[in-house]
Amino acid sequence: MRYLTINHCSLADDAAYCCMVGDEKCTTELFVKEPPVLIVKTLEDQMVMKGERVELECEVSEEGANVKWEKDGVELTRDESFKYRFKKDGCKHVLIINEATKEDCGHYKVKTNGGESMAELMVQEKNLEVYQSIADLTVKAKDQAVFKCEVSDENVRGTWYKNGVEVKPDARINITHIGRVHKLTIDEVKPEDEGDYNFVPDGYAFNLSAKLNFLEVKIDYVPRQDPPKIHLDCVGRTPESTIVVVAGNKLRLDVPITGDPAPTVVWTRGEKVITEGDGRVHVETTKGHCVFTIEGAERQDEGIYSVVVRNAAGEDTADINVKVVDVPDPPQAPRILSVGEDSCVVQWDPPLFDGGQPVIGYVLERKKKRSYRWMRLNFDPYTETTYEAKRMIEGVEYEMRVYAVNSIGMSRHSPASQPFVPVAPTSEPIGLCVDDISDTSISLKWRAPERIGSAELEGYGVEYCKEGTDEWIPAIEGLTDRTSLLIKGLTTGDKLQFRVRAHNMAGPSAPATLAQPVTIREIMQRPKIWLPRNLRQTLIKRVGDTVNLMIPFQGKPRPKVTWSKDGEPLNPKLVSVRNSDIDSIFFIRTSERIHSGRYDLQVQIENVEDTASVTLQIVDVPGPPQNMKITDVWGFNVALDWKPPKDNGNSEITGYTIQKADKKTMEWFTVYEQYRRTNCVVSDLIMGNEYVFRVFAINMVGFSPEPCNTKDSAYIQKTGIAYKPPSYKEHDFSQAPKFTHPLVNRSIIAGYNTTLSCSVRGIPKPKVTWYKNKMDISNEAKYRMLSKQGVLTLEIRKPCPFDGGVYMCKAVNDSGEDVVECKLEVRSQITKEEKKSE
Repeated sequence: MRYLTINHCSLADDAAYCCMVGDEKCTTELFVKEPPVLIVKTLEDQMVMKGERVELECEVSEEGANVKWEKDGVELTRDESFKYRFKKDGCKHVLIINEATKEDCGHYKVKTNGGESMAELMVQEKNLEVYQSIADLTVKAKDQAVFKCEVSDENVRGTWYKNGVEVKPDARINITHIGRVHKLTIDEVKPEDEGDYNFVPDGYAFNLSAKLNFLEVKIDYVPRQDPPKIHLDCVGRTPESTIVVVAGNKLRLDVPITGDPAPTVVWTRGEKVITEGDGRVHVETTKGHCVFTIEGAERQDEGIYSVVVRNAAGEDTADINVKVVDVPDPPQAPRILSVGEDSCVVQWDPPLFDGGQPVIGYVLERKKKRSYRWMRLNFDPYTETTYEAKRMIEGVEYEMRVYAVNSIGMSRHSPASQPFVPVAPTSEPIGLCVDDISDTSISLKWRAPERIGSAELEGYGVEYCKEGTDEWIPAIEGLTDRTSLLIKGLTTGDKLQFRVRAHNMAGPSAPATLAQPVTIREIMQRPKIWLPRNLRQTLIKRVGDTVNLMIPFQGKPRPKVTWSKDGEPLNPKLVSVRNSDIDSIFFIRTSERIHSGRYDLQVQIENVEDTASVTLQIVDVPGPPQNMKITDVWGFNVALDWKPPKDNGNSEITGYTIQKADKKTMEWFTVYEQYRRTNCVVSDLIMGNEYVFRVFAINMVGFSPEPCNTKDSAYIQKTGIAYKPPSYKEHDFSQAPKFTHPLVNRSIIAGYNTTLSCSVRGIPKPKVTWYKNKMDISNEAKYRMLSKQGVLTLEIRKPCPFDGGVYMCKAVNDSGEDVVECKLEVRSQITKEEKKSE
């Protein structure tokens, strides 16, 4: 086996690999893909104010992983970097929007190769800021009074109120709105213009207030007694005398009074007298005025307040109805009526108390169950109490809550609804067809829808309708979780249409309908036996096994079923048979050899019939072989012979197992397994031992329970044997010397060591002698001779020009000699002066 191991596999290893052995080769291709990057921390829905910075953050399972950002299905790329910034910090990925605008609202999605996460961004207009509030004014008669305020949004309109009553423009009163500045101008101020003035921006639950004081010119006059008089725009118990104040705001009623001498003033609510003091509801009296004040009006301050002025000349009375208006109570928890693939229909009840002002609409919010961010669904009040929320993610659990809005402001939020999951109905079931039909029943079958969705399938509803009517009647109560149904109790001859719808928590799917109506009437069908493929050949079972055969057939009306064995009627004591409309079950609890044979099945309707046969073979282990004997003994061998068993177990004998045993130990050893013949030769026996033998028969079930043993034993005789070693002629390996690599002519520079090399072979090892110009240099100190593994080397130490000449190497042994020679040229060194002259 050969293995190719690639450690730390990367994308660069994606290629085709080939293994070659000689001329043969095999090729495989390795595909490498990046491991899936999972999103560990998902995106959160966000709601920000216009102009704020937005950071959508997620965390993935692997550092440096690539992610893709999308907005409403459109990919955000680097080309838009002036608008969006992408930031990576380890496993964290952040999408940054510096100054959010209304156009940035939408669904943002981050994708990896192993998952995705989506969140919704909603951008809301900023809260209204007051740059300049209105101030208290004190003016004289015929002067001009100007109330002025400035807010942050130039598109915001507002309403002016005097003592809780809306101010209408006329010839003296002018209301203007230029940019962010709102003005109320009163020309030729009169005493009746004195009072508390409020400016209320539309759509915001706060107001700006100030007081207009009228400065009277005092004229001395002769005192005289005048009866007291209360000077109000409206007096009495009429609807026009109602003063409206917003809960939490201050109510200050400055009531002008006259009378001489100065009258006493008493304020009452019901039978309770309101005294002067520093409480939240208090009164005070000055010359010419009595002031009634409620600090931070509350709902319980509502009612009719009476003021009585008295002096010696008489008294005067006035009733003032104070109405405190507030934001509504929160609605009850909303109810989810239905859900869709990415939407839901939510309904709620109006608040129990509307705050004293009509409810003008509702504001809805939603959030994911596992999130803490609530997302507003509408900015303008929604007037109905049923709302369809859209743009949700299928399969994600959500909650809803509602705010009530009146002219004062927005209530506290309602309790959250029950969690719900947006899901769509499944697609229609497919493959609806009639499986069977009779005079009073029909059997239908179908397949599951192609698209189930994220919600669990609850079941199927089956309905039928008579031809010519539109009334669909449920075939069963409730739903069925199976993809088939038998409908009983139908009327023979009716022509019916059937349909099936799949149900989940979103409701029923579109119906699957039969192509045409079906008449309820049984159809004659020829008998036909559908014999299973495994029964078309002999069925083999072991003794003691259970035989359970189910053979389906068809035929209408119900056919007559008959079984027989080998042409004889079936014995009910040996075999059990159970028949139904569509199949016949053949059962044997404990099979015996007697059950073997051919069984015939006949299905008959009147004169039409069909037949099928099943062959059953019950097998058992074979009996032992017979008459095993030793037929011959020679050397280390014994010849054996035997006869097949009388009982083969109702199955073919597939072989024999032969064993031997030494009579001294009687330990049995297998000699042959699955041996096909009835005779054999046992070899490799040990001299001096006495052996006995036995044989087992084998069939498809197993071994025979008992072996057949030889009656006699076989003794292996001892014989003497003399060893004669063979004679061999010695081979002459001697060889005359021969140079396999000659000396090579060389040209060298004087003063540098040099070597001459050659190689020689010869047996026995030859004697080597070196010569220079045919003179023996073996004893010269200037030369060193080396010999290693037949390689001969002559080293010349620092040669001079006189060392040049013809060098010869001679090898000699008893078988002969050989000579090799070369020329050596020694060149003198070039001095520095010679180089300069050149």
